[in-house]
Amino acid sequence: MPRTVNQPRHDRGELRRALSSPLAELDDARLTRAGVRLLLKRDDLIHPLLPGNKWRKLKHNLVRAAELGHDTLLTFGGAYSNHVRAVAAAGARYGFSTVGVIRGEEHLPLNDTLAFAVDRGMRLTYLDRTAYRVKNSPPVVEALREEFGRFYLLPEGGSNALAVHGCAELPAEIDVPFDVVCCPVGTGGTLAGIAAGLGPGSRALGFSVLRGGEFLRGDVADLQIAAYGRPSANWTIDCDFHAGGYARRDRELDAFIADFAGRHGMLLDPIYTAKMMWGVFTLAQRGAFASGTTLIAVITGPVEDRRLPRAPVTRGP
Repeated sequence: MPRTVNQPRHDRGELRRALSSPLAELDDARLTRAGVRLLLKRDDLIHPLLPGNKWRKLKHNLVRAAELGHDTLLTFGGAYSNHVRAVAAAGARYGFSTVGVIRGEEHLPLNDTLAFAVDRGMRLTYLDRTAYRVKNSPPVVEALREEFGRFYLLPEGGSNALAVHGCAELPAEIDVPFDVVCCPVGTGGTLAGIAAGLGPGSRALGFSVLRGGEFLRGDVADLQIAAYGRPSANWTIDCDFHAGGYARRDRELDAFIADFAGRHGMLLDPIYTAKMMWGVFTLAQRGAFASGTTLIAVITGPVEDRRLPRAPVTRGP
């Protein structure tokens, strides 16, 4: 049985404050030739412990958990889940105990992701892959409640109606005219929220990081229905840039990552953001965007900046 760590109480006022991320324009001759302007929405800089879309997805959920009097957060994920890592960090910062239900068997020593989570007080438990496939079923959830007591349940990847509301706040932060917002898609919450928050005339384009990600179109629509009562018609998902599937990569993706780092000094996360950027550049070079299009690409996860200054803020032309 994992040991229980008593989390200190912290001021949760930060959860109700608006945090935003800067824009940085990317200068690249390939896009210029295609007549496309690209700005990066640097959500990887939004919060020191909860970078990327993790803050947006968790913020309203943490407020709701506190309002309901919950002291414990429980969530699901794989052994390398950034969502599990973020929930552990959020619990340590805001005074929640945390439980991570991990897919598969325990392997020791723990990898860096799970070691980070345990260091922040998260208790880990494991479900074999058969049980994990029905993790949201009443028998599994009830067994978890019997083991860990009362908890606020966060879904795998953090995508639910409250997460959608958090991600819907992103478009209002963009203070330059734009046509399309692009983001990677793993569970659909970020795309569902961004599309819901867009004004007239703009659209959202998601890039599936999963092989066979066509089912995500239904998931995004379901999330919008849960959050707003109906889906919007201003988004699409491209499923051609998964590079073999979740957490997989191929030579073409690796070549793009290396070339992008050499040109711009940014080492892209290969699981999410690199696949999106690979898709954006490929489509632009194919002429998929009309000349004069302004794109916003949301950097939802960590990147390593090797030469560039940290996210210069860009205003209108």
